[in-house]
Amino acid sequence: MFAVIKTGGKQYKVAKDDVIKVERLAGEAGDTVQLDQVLAVAADDGALTVGAPVVAGASVSATVLEQGRADKIIVFKKKRRQNYRRKAGHKQDITVLRITDISASGAKKAAPKKAAAKKAAPKKAAAKSEE
Repeated sequence: MFAVIKTGGKQYKVAKDDVIKVERLAGEAGDTVQLDQVLAVAADDGALTVGAPVVAGASVSATVLEQGRADKIIVFKKKRRQNYRRKAGHKQDITVLRITDISASGAKKAAPKKAAAKKAAPKKAAAKSEE
């Protein structure tokens, strides 16, 4: 079973016992957080439930492992021939989570897609016979 969740403006595909790094969430190490923006849930039998935009009643539970900071990225701006250079660094605050449970209660299975019916092409022969 897996789920697609949205947090911090990004989407993550998660399964039970996965460890993911997301943008800073409130909570200390050892706390439990509920992620309610579940975009899709796949059951063990392969049935996929896709939300519009979220799956109603579905949630993902996770435990906060640590609060930290990501690796530094360098932001460098330059305008050639203008003697303009700026260099700055940035470290994003992150939260490391371990997914403990995926709850799909209230999720309805998606109906299988129906084959599109072919439309009959207009008869051009009838138009020619009128001339």
